[in-house]
Amino acid sequence: MKKLEDLPNKIPIFPLSNFIFFPETTVPLNIFEPRYIKMVDDCMKANRMIGMIQPKKTRKMKKPELYNIGCVGKIISFNETDDGRYLIVLNGISRFKIINEVENTKVYRECNVSFGDFSSDLNKISEEIKFSDLELVFKNLKNLFEKQGYSLNWKEIEKQNLDQTINNLSMASPFSLEEKQILLESKDLKSRKEKLEEILKTYIVDNFSNKTIQ
Repeated sequence: MKKLEDLPNKIPIFPLSNFIFFPETTVPLNIFEPRYIKMVDDCMKANRMIGMIQPKKTRKMKKPELYNIGCVGKIISFNETDDGRYLIVLNGISRFKIINEVENTKVYRECNVSFGDFSSDLNKISEEIKFSDLELVFKNLKNLFEKQGYSLNWKEIEKQNLDQTINNLSMASPFSLEEKQILLESKDLKSRKEKLEEILKTYIVDNFSNKTIQ
């Protein structure tokens, strides 16, 4: 999937709080709610695409307000468990911007979306960032993860390409919902790296006691 015109204008939406998802990354999902079981059923019969997006903090509303920017992924692995759950793997394709929500009679939400602002997700341009530029990011993130009791396979992460490394670190980071959304909305890899550094600095200044960690 490399062309903008190949992407659908309307997609099913899976709101997942404090979770971000990037192009060229993969994420396993355990689907157990009936409405999302139905969503996956419908997706498997169509283009296998699901839009992942964060809901805003709206006091546990039944239909929470959504952020405007998310990422669409394609189901590349599907398994059903004995108790009726779906274990799927999504591969990130492109970020999208919500135009409007579709009024439907389905049990899950759908939105009309645009991918135009994120054409770089499909047409990769080499950016002037080297792994050596990430040394401080790695050091500070390792310290933060250790302080918060998180564990990552750093050797595996370091084997990935630069895009995947920065995006996976952004996804796995124990940051707040708002901070993760800032990383997702960063225009390109360079700006995402800079935002990642900025956010990390606030945790360092606070001696890793930032109260927004979820």
